[in-house]
Amino acid sequence: MPIVETRSGRIEGLEEQGLQIFRGVPYAQPPVGSLRFAAPEREKPWTGIQKAHEFGFSAPQSPMMIPLPGMDVGAMDEDCLYLNVYTPGADSARRPVMVWIHGGGFVIGSGSQVIYDGAPLAERGDVVVVTINYRLGPLGFLYLADLCPGLEGAVGNAGIRDQVAALEWVKENIAAFGGDPENVTIFGESAGGMSVGTLLGTPSADGLFQRAIPQSGAAHNVHTRETATEVARHFLESLDITPDEVNLKLRSISPDKLLDTQQQTVLKLGTSVGLLPFQPLVDGDFLQESPLAAVAAGSARGVDLMLGTTRDEWKLFGFLDSGLAELEEAGLISRLAAQLGDEASARRIVETYRDAREDGDARSAKNLFFAIETDRVFRIPAIRLAEAQQRHHDAVFMYLFTWESPMMGGALGSCHAVELPFVFGKLGAPGADSFTGSGPEADRLSEYLMDAWLAFARSGNPSHPGLPGGQWPTYERERRATMNFGRETICDDAPGDRERSSWDGLL
Repeated sequence: MPIVETRSGRIEGLEEQGLQIFRGVPYAQPPVGSLRFAAPEREKPWTGIQKAHEFGFSAPQSPMMIPLPGMDVGAMDEDCLYLNVYTPGADSARRPVMVWIHGGGFVIGSGSQVIYDGAPLAERGDVVVVTINYRLGPLGFLYLADLCPGLEGAVGNAGIRDQVAALEWVKENIAAFGGDPENVTIFGESAGGMSVGTLLGTPSADGLFQRAIPQSGAAHNVHTRETATEVARHFLESLDITPDEVNLKLRSISPDKLLDTQQQTVLKLGTSVGLLPFQPLVDGDFLQESPLAAVAAGSARGVDLMLGTTRDEWKLFGFLDSGLAELEEAGLISRLAAQLGDEASARRIVETYRDAREDGDARSAKNLFFAIETDRVFRIPAIRLAEAQQRHHDAVFMYLFTWESPMMGGALGSCHAVELPFVFGKLGAPGADSFTGSGPEADRLSEYLMDAWLAFARSGNPSHPGLPGGQWPTYERERRATMNFGRETICDDAPGDRERSSWDGLL
């Protein structure tokens, strides 16, 4: 059994799949009792050898509304600040390190989900892969400082602070696991990608990573203090707690009750505070300005960046929208105008997207809605982040994932999250083929993605022999080179540029 000395004590891992794997490693104290809503505190030292054979608890969360293969989170508990390490060897090799931040809208997910098994990447690329948990929902993203200043120790952005604490652990310990603490890549998808974008603009994360891969998430998803306080007000009202009672009650309520209240709060707020009521916020302390503004000002100067989206992100969420079947253009314009606060801009965008499509069905209100929401929520924020970073650093690379899921008769297209089994080399996971498809083409695409992610983690450049000409050009405003991963892997210049330019001055 491999044994490693960490900053707080010795841990014993397992030999599996030709790797050494350490599961359920604590990187902070359990955030319970007086530490609920508080900043993470360093884990306490232990004596003897602590076994790291089993995953730690996942953060408390409600069941997934969209169950996908490989996404079961296992046992849950408020004591959830654990990480997992997959390494070819706990030696002195100083391999590149890849730290995965899971997605799930900041309310679900875990680093232990089967789809995020780090073994295939670690074995294929001779890298060290780390997957982490962090606090979710109200336990990780409820902002109480302005509404309840008497709640001692409560902070904003607790979930993002957890991520920083995990990266600090990696910085201090990963050399003992065969990793290079000066060559760390953070990567994540959806809320994990948004977390990566947030960390690019977080002062306390400076120097903890050298490369970043936000997948289907960028640097737009933050609340103001006012909006975060409004969410907290609704949350306390749903709990039937006044701000004066917070000290007595809020740290003793069960996590299950907090989850029930989270659901009530989401239903009450609707989309009045955006798509994600629980998300990072600009609190003026931990996060001093919006991450996008910080990156534009040079906060991530020197950090290599690779980012992108899937072509049809929003189709994954379409079947949760009961109004789509009857949607007509007037309703589409009304929906978009409500998001933008500007009917004229909404009409212009709808016209641009319709005119850019030749096929009749692609021009239906429903499919225009999918395309517009995909760009509004995911692709345009990714482009804006790429543009902001490119002002300060040349190593910026953009991708578009276009492989289509066979699920629901192909109705999902190249939807949100479909690239995950390809990136992690998990096409063979139970049930994965129903979501991703299978066969030689799928296997080859997975190899291309894995090799690009690994090459980027190793050198800051994702080029490798499987790409057209073996090269992935950098992303620049003049050309907007974008690597298209689908049935064929090709490099496109400025894909969807008419649609992209229609958002100028918006978002």
